[in-house]
Amino acid sequence: MKYCEVGGNLSTNAGGIGVLRYGNTRDLVLGLEVVLPDGRIWNGLRSLRKNNTGYDLKHLFIGAEGTLGIITAAVLKLYPRPQSTATACVAISDPAIAVNLLAHIRATCGDTLSGFEIISRSCMDLVFKHFPDASEPFARKYEYYLLIQSSDVLQSPLDGALRSAIQSFGDRIPEFAVTTDAGVAEKWWKLRMNISEAQKREGISIKHDVSVPVSRVAEFMARAGAALRDAFPGIRIVAFGHMGDGNIHYNASMPDAGQNETFIRNHEGAVNKLVYTVVRELDGSISAEHGLGQLKRETIREYKDPLELELMRNIKQTLDPHGLMNPGKVV
Repeated sequence: MKYCEVGGNLSTNAGGIGVLRYGNTRDLVLGLEVVLPDGRIWNGLRSLRKNNTGYDLKHLFIGAEGTLGIITAAVLKLYPRPQSTATACVAISDPAIAVNLLAHIRATCGDTLSGFEIISRSCMDLVFKHFPDASEPFARKYEYYLLIQSSDVLQSPLDGALRSAIQSFGDRIPEFAVTTDAGVAEKWWKLRMNISEAQKREGISIKHDVSVPVSRVAEFMARAGAALRDAFPGIRIVAFGHMGDGNIHYNASMPDAGQNETFIRNHEGAVNKLVYTVVRELDGSISAEHGLGQLKRETIREYKDPLELELMRNIKQTLDPHGLMNPGKVV
């Protein structure tokens, strides 16, 4: 991302297109310094990979959205900058194909696989509408596209292995292209990165940041889509995101932007209910990477184990009995 800070990443346990290879922010933290609600400073700035001397306290503050303390310093893991990169743009007809292709590429390309994003047709149409310089990656239009990235710290060509992996997957891939050209890859990645801005320019929508087990992403998209279309004929679903780690951004609106204010006012609760019910049935999460804040603070009660919520409240009460830290959020 262009605009983010380490503190914000830590407080939200952020994760983007690199999670597949590097993990969420939590996976990159060795130690923290935190100002506690009572003013004391906990110095946990250790750089140890192993330390089994009790509870690993740093994980209480990572992803806590500032409700337990203020993170003021961190010790982070660093990785060498990749020296070789290959990017593929792949057309598919069904997300189920993507799930199988992900497993296949992991088995053939190993740890060089660093990105695996899915983009639906509705996303592409919005990007082309609001970004006139964007263009279709292929002559023919398809229902879904995958952006797959392979990278390595060694200066060795990766395009051949990635191309071979896709080719050996079989005839379920109607069209694909692989490049090591940074300019071509950037054009493809702009299609993915401009989705949120394109949707913002189009108007308001009902947004969902959900996750399910990777093996069930296609099932989620099929079931949630069917439920929404049955309930609201003509609804537009903008689905995209981190196929490789099971996190899908799943946004709903009406095709006519002028109808959305009324649609959202009257039906946001029902839309959320339909989407979150499928998520729960697939053992997923209603907030994959954006947190709960105050908007989902009450909603989470319906989708999280009551014992988990009780433990969270107990931790909050112990560390911040007066509710000073980001009050009214999360719990």
